Order: sequence, then structure tokens, then C-alpha cells
Amino acid sequence: MFLAGFVRFLIPSSVLFYFLPFSLLPPSPTVTASQVPSLFREPYILSGYRPVQQDWRCYLLSLFRKHNESLNVWTHLLAGPVLLLRWWANVDTLGCTLDDVTSLPLLLFLVSSLTYLYLSVAAHLLQSHSERAHYFFFLDYVGVPAWRERIGVIFLPGAAFFGWLSCTGCCYAKFRYRWPYPPQRKVCQLIPTGLAYVLDISPVAHRLLTVSWSQEPSLPFHALQIACFLLSALFFSCSIPERFFPGNCDFAGQGHQIFHVLLSLCTLSQLEALFQDYARWRDTVVELFGERQLWWACVSFPVLFVCCILTALIAMRHMSKALQSKDE
Repeated sequence: MFLAGFVRFLIPSSVLFYFLPFSLLPPSPTVTASQVPSLFREPYILSGYRPVQQDWRCYLLSLFRKHNESLNVWTHLLAGPVLLLRWWANVDTLGCTLDDVTSLPLLLFLVSSLTYLYLSVAAHLLQSHSERAHYFFFLDYVGVPAWRERIGVIFLPGAAFFGWLSCTGCCYAKFRYRWPYPPQRKVCQLIPTGLAYVLDISPVAHRLLTVSWSQEPSLPFHALQIACFLLSALFFSCSIPERFFPGNCDFAGQGHQIFHVLLSLCTLSQLEALFQDYARWRDTVVELFGERQLWWACVSFPVLFVCCILTALIAMRHMSKALQSKDE
């Protein structure tokens, strides 16, 4: 039964991600790394960059053209509808209604997931316009803790703090370090996010180690989401495989593209696990914590989201001042 459900969930998403009609996209006028400011260069990616300071329409239309950000855009753009369809199917099957407080985390799951997916789409699609636009998409980092919050609603103080810290660490790394990027940049991005993930995933890891998987159908999905997350962190931090084949992964095969695919699969597997747990443990959670505490757990999400937006806006303000000084 689990295997059939797993295949039904995995195959459509894999087809969307891996058989993207990338080869059908017309080529976009692109330039080499040496022809764009260092801010826009990525390690081991030598070509496929879009020229800076073009009309905004050029970057919007580049959604349908081939460049070195195309797959970064499309992997998350297509993940959104897949996620929405699976969420809606599960909600319909379980008969969830929003007047039931126990259903609100399911809605927050969807909102936070779509937030990180489509902020990522906007960042990869539009950041090449200018240095100011590039730093404006600090808002992309708001999606990181927003997505993380949905699996940490019971650990409010720690989860909220580390969620905010992951946003702050990513903003600081972008503000502080310039290309060629030193290892400290990845450290600032990965350590806060890693701490948040360890805290949030600890009860799931405990269940995986102490409970028979045959007793809980959600556990294989939880194991899959952990595996996808850890693998995505590897590809994000190590710039592989392009590190070994400079110039050969400029359009397809970059580690960041693989990171996007794995993170999308991680989100989809979390969705399946969440609804399995909801169906099995809903009454127990209400009995243990009460509806009042569940309301407070849900309120923590918009509070965290606002804090992260303010952090990103402060970082962008500082960077805007730095760019003005540079222009003068």
C-alpha cells in the first residue's frame, strides 16, 4: 500500500523535474563570466550569463529562453503546481476544513512552501538586472525559515530563533563576502540553517530510530525527506559536479540545479508525511496540547515571517547605501 502511494507521488514529480523541455527553449543572448560584474559570477560556471542593465521585460521573457539560470527557475516553478495538486488531493481525501484549528498547519505548510519556491523563482529570474536587483532578492532568503517553520511548530522559541538566524546568516553572507567567495560564506549560510534543521527534525529522527516503519506509513516519507535534504545540502555547499567539469555544466547539470530538484522532492515527501501523520495523530495532538496551544503555534509563523522580512529589508538598506557610496 505504501509502495503504491509512494510511486504515485514520486513518478509525476520526477517526470516534471527530469524531463523538463529544456532543449526546446530558444537560446537567449548570453555572455561569458568575464563580461558580467563579479557579483553575478558563479564558481565554475563560465558562460550562459544574461547581460546586466537590460530592460526588465528581457529578464521576464528569459523565462522561455535558455541561459544558465533556466533550470534553476523551472525546477521550482513546476514544483509549485505539483505541490498544490498533492495538497488539494490530500485535503479533499481527509475532509479537512479551515474552521478546524488542527487543519491550519496544513495551510501554513502550503503557504510556506509556495513562499520559498516562488521567491526562489523570482530571484533566479530577475536578479541579473543590476546589483540593486541582485541584493533586493535578499527576500529569497525569507523563504528559507518560512519553509522550515512548518515542521517546527511545537518547538516555538528554538525553531523561531534558528529560523530567523538562518535568514540572517544568509543575508550577512551575501552582504559581507565578494567573489571569489571564501569558505566562510558557505559557513554563514549552512550552520544556522543546519542548526534549525537539526532541532526541527529531531523528533522525526527519534521516531525513525525507535518505531517500526510498518506501524507508521509516514516514516518512509520522512526518511526520504531527510535523505533529500542532506543530499541537497551537499550539492549546495560543494559546487559539484561543475567543480570537476568547469564550463560543461553551464546550462544543465549544475549542483544548484540538482539542489533545487532535491529540495523540491524533499518538500513533496514532507507533504505526504505530514498528511499521513495528520490522519493518524490529529486527535492525539489535540488531546495533548489543546486547541489553544495549536493556535499559538500557528501565530508563530507570521511572526517569524515578519521578522525575516524586516531583517532582509535592513540588509538591503545597508547594501543600497554601500552601492550609493560606490557610485559616488
